[in-house]
Amino acid sequence: MDQQLADLVRRHLVAENGQDLPGTLATLHPDCHFEDLATGQSWHGHEGAAAHYRQWWTTFDVTVKRGAGQRGGWLEDGGYMAEATWHGRHIGRFLDIEPTQRPIEQPFVVVLAFKDGLMLSERFHYDLGSLMRQIGADTIPALGGLQYRKAA
Repeated sequence: MDQQLADLVRRHLVAENGQDLPGTLATLHPDCHFEDLATGQSWHGHEGAAAHYRQWWTTFDVTVKRGAGQRGGWLEDGGYMAEATWHGRHIGRFLDIEPTQRPIEQPFVVVLAFKDGLMLSERFHYDLGSLMRQIGADTIPALGGLQYRKAA
């Protein structure tokens, strides 16, 4: 583990949870790249990163926290992978769904890469169907009839 990169990730998370855009961007490489694999969106550079954060901060009032049993670890190539959970509410329009103010607890996995002591990329993996159900849009109605389904 590179202690400087671990400290960078902590600073990034504090800035992100505080919706501090300048502080968040300060942790990112100028050539940064973000991928939201659930929605198929991709952002590049500081301008793209700012758009990414503005989208999420105006749509979901969330805090990122690691929950019980969730882990993170350093990868052989110097990257970092972690499980965490978004905790918050649906406060803005998301995929044509008006804000419902409903609470969300959305687990996700993020894969980070680094360059020149800054974060170069973030790739997010999460269950879009689960998020949609939590905000009140059951995208697959037949799921409600499953006998052993845990309600979202």
